[in-house]
Amino acid sequence: MKVLIVGGAGVFGSRLAELLVRDGHEVNIAGRNLRSAETLAQRLGCHALRFDRNGDLSGLGAYDVLVDAAGPFHAYGSDPYRLAKSALEAGAHYLDLSDNAEFCVSISQLDDFAKEKGLCAISGLSSVPALSSAAVRALAGGDIPRVIDSAILPGNRSPRGLSVMASILSQAGRPMKVWRGGAWTRVNGWSGPKTYELLDGITRQGWQISVPDLTLFPAHFKAESVHFRAGLELGVMRYGLWAFALLRRIVPIPINRPVLHGFKFAADLLSPFGSGRGGMSVMVVVGEERRFWRLLAEDGEGPFIPAIAVRALLRREGLPFGAGPALEAITLDEAEAAMSDLKVRTERVNEPLVPLLSDVLKEDFEKLPEAIQATHKTADISRWKGRANVRRGDSLLARALGLIFGFPQSADGTEVEVTKELTQGGETWHRNFGGRRFSSLLSETPEGVTESFGPFHFLLGLNVQGNELHYPILSGRLGPLPLPKWLLPISEAREYVHEGRFHFDIKLSTPITRKLLVHYTGDLEPMDIQYGAK
Repeated sequence: MKVLIVGGAGVFGSRLAELLVRDGHEVNIAGRNLRSAETLAQRLGCHALRFDRNGDLSGLGAYDVLVDAAGPFHAYGSDPYRLAKSALEAGAHYLDLSDNAEFCVSISQLDDFAKEKGLCAISGLSSVPALSSAAVRALAGGDIPRVIDSAILPGNRSPRGLSVMASILSQAGRPMKVWRGGAWTRVNGWSGPKTYELLDGITRQGWQISVPDLTLFPAHFKAESVHFRAGLELGVMRYGLWAFALLRRIVPIPINRPVLHGFKFAADLLSPFGSGRGGMSVMVVVGEERRFWRLLAEDGEGPFIPAIAVRALLRREGLPFGAGPALEAITLDEAEAAMSDLKVRTERVNEPLVPLLSDVLKEDFEKLPEAIQATHKTADISRWKGRANVRRGDSLLARALGLIFGFPQSADGTEVEVTKELTQGGETWHRNFGGRRFSSLLSETPEGVTESFGPFHFLLGLNVQGNELHYPILSGRLGPLPLPKWLLPISEAREYVHEGRFHFDIKLSTPITRKLLVHYTGDLEPMDIQYGAK
């Protein structure tokens, strides 16, 4: 095919040009800087031309395919799809490497026009969402993934394009939406660090940023939770950006040219450090299993990965018709075949997802009714709702302890919501009784499961009695200091099923006096999920 690559001399465009030349396409490298385009074209043995996307676009009919690699984060003013529409009007397919969520999603507005022309306009033919969605489908197969968690983790010696840096910096500290547990939650850009494993035992830390996956995957894959993170290899860069993100939560620092070039200068000073090894991780939870696809690129070949989806698509006999984001535009097999001449390795690994209580109770967990088991099989965040009756003790000690722990006030038929969230320390349970909120952290220790309310930690004697799960308190401590038995609250707590519905009955009595502290009973059911609704 005769291919025009806009931004073909850039970090990703130049890699794409090299791959397409290897595949025998007639490649034309276009950009504002003709000298850079000509230098690359001379090395690859292809053609170069000066190109201004805001100028005359009448010559696009000379090409079969136009690939927009200038970005990959698009910000093209009042008419962002001018280039895409012009390509279609001229009879050329339009493909791009955009990682901008809004641009990628909204290109669907050209769907009817593209089909009328018998052409395609596909946005996001990059690591996300094209490659990530291909990996999700390969891992999940025909099943619905409960959780999708992806990360891109480049090596420090990989080249850095200004547009990529500008996008990440502009997101740092700014609010963004993440789909978790069937609901949109607000987080801040470059927050929530998590460690990912690549091949050869390599681990890298990723931080939350916005990509099209976060917008597209909830509805497309019907997932309960969708995560994406990006990483920097050097700790000084990761935490420096984290500090900048914290500052931007308070002061709206604009990402103007001086700020951008200041960060670029600092990054270039650190470029000799670290390695040229980068990678990508995609994990899905299907049923009670975690399934991983991992990629490791050696010797600085990581920047080829965003070009793989276009290469794989152009290897097909024909291109599809219509316009839209690059969701499953290629298969993972096609992508891996398109990497076969690169220093890239991939692997697929499956491992069981073992819930906290299942790990502690072992075979006794399987004896519990399914309605109880379901509440303890959280894969990321699970949300439950119901009604409860609450009774609070009226003694001075009960009132004081109720205030300290945030227990709800006495009420009948109050609405209750319980959110269970997996954290690095275990599971955090957030309870909301009619607007009164309190939380605790359940963690597995060598002694068993502990439940922590701030500095108070209680060892629970979890046990199954018949079809019920019981939670007596065995011991406790305040910080590192053990609490004597007479200072422990008395716990009569159980979960059970009545008429097929999950119920809880939690009664706590005060230490010393053994009078009522709080007693709440009620039922719960899963909260409804409106997939992708914002």
